[in-house]
Amino acid sequence: MGSSHLKNPLVAMLITVLAPCAFADNQLRLNQIQVIGSHNSYKQAIEAPLLRMIEARAPEQALALDYQHPTLTHQLTLGLRKIELDVFHDPHGGRFRSPAGIERMLDAGYLPTPLDPLGELDEPGFKVLHAQDVDYRSTCLTLDSCLSELLDFSIANPSHLPIAVSFNAKDARLTDPGYVVPLPFTSAVFDALDRAILESIPRDRILTPDDVRGRYDTLERAVLQTGWPRLDDVRGKFIFLLDQGGAKLDAYLEKHPSLAGRVMFANAPVGHPAAAFLVINDPIRSAKRIDEAVRKGYLVRTRADANTVEARKNDTARRDAAFASGAHFISTDYYDGIQGFGNGYRVVFPNGAMARCNVVNTKAGCSVSP
Repeated sequence: MGSSHLKNPLVAMLITVLAPCAFADNQLRLNQIQVIGSHNSYKQAIEAPLLRMIEARAPEQALALDYQHPTLTHQLTLGLRKIELDVFHDPHGGRFRSPAGIERMLDAGYLPTPLDPLGELDEPGFKVLHAQDVDYRSTCLTLDSCLSELLDFSIANPSHLPIAVSFNAKDARLTDPGYVVPLPFTSAVFDALDRAILESIPRDRILTPDDVRGRYDTLERAVLQTGWPRLDDVRGKFIFLLDQGGAKLDAYLEKHPSLAGRVMFANAPVGHPAAAFLVINDPIRSAKRIDEAVRKGYLVRTRADANTVEARKNDTARRDAAFASGAHFISTDYYDGIQGFGNGYRVVFPNGAMARCNVVNTKAGCSVSP
C-alpha cells in the first residue's frame, strides 16, 4: 500500500487526532509544562533530642522544621525536576563545622551522629544547609557535592526535562549568642557563586539568561515576545534560578543589566528588564496573579504546602490551587507517599505523575515525559 493511505483526507485527519501526544511533545516550549519540585531539597531531619529542645522554646518553629528529604538522586529518579538549595558563603572553610546544636545535645547527655565524616565543611566554598547551628544536616553539605550529584543523574539520563535549581542566598543572623554569623552576599560573592556553578556544571548544559534574551535588548521583552525555547531543545539541561528580591537581587544585577553574563535567572518583578521568573508562593491568594503571569510567558514558582501545616491536616486546597494556577514549578515536602504524617497527604499530578503539560497554556490531549 506504501503511503497511499495518507491521500485519504479522513484517514489523515484520524491520524492527527489519534496522535496528539507526539505532536505536542515536539512542539511544547519550556513554559508549557508543570513539574513537581522539592522544597529545601537537601534537608535531613533534625535529630529528635535537638528538635525537642527547639520545641520547648519555640513550638511553632519546631513544627515547621519537622520534615526531611531523601538524596537528590532519589528525588530525580522519582521524576522531580525542581530542586532548591540554600547556600552560605564560606570562602575559607570551617565556618559551619561545629554547630551549637551538637554542643547542646552533648551537654544534655546525648551522642549526636557524626555531621561531616569526610571533612567537607573544612573545605573552602559554598555550604548547603537550612539554618546554621539549628538545622544543619544536609544530604550534600557543599554546593559542589550537590551539583555533582545532579550532573551525574543528568549524564545517566540525557533526555530528562530541564532540571530547575533555585537558590536562596543565606546570610541572616540568628539571635542566640554563640551562633555562627553568616557572611553577606555582595555582588562579588554572587560572582563567586556563578563561577562555582560553572565549575560543577558545563556551560553547554545550562540555559542562561543570555541564551533566552538573544537579540532583544531586555530579557523580559524576549520572554514576552518570542518566548522560551522548545522543550526538545533544552532536554538534558539545567536552568538556575535566584529566589531573592530586594538588596540581594540588586547585588546580582549590579553590572549585569538584564542579567547579561549571569548564570541564573532572577526573581525580578514584572516590568523589570530582567523579569522572566517569578516567585509567587501563595496559589490561593495569588491565583489571578499567577494565571496572568503564566499566560504572558513568565516562569512561575509556587508552593503546594508550607511549614508542614497542610500536610499535618491533609488539607489539599493549597495543593489543588497550585496545580490549577498553571505555575510551572510546584514545591512541596511531600511527593513520595513516605514522608509525612500517615494521613495520605501527597503532592503529585493525576496518576502519580511528576510532570505534565501546563493546564493554562496547552490543549487537552497533550502529554510530556519527565
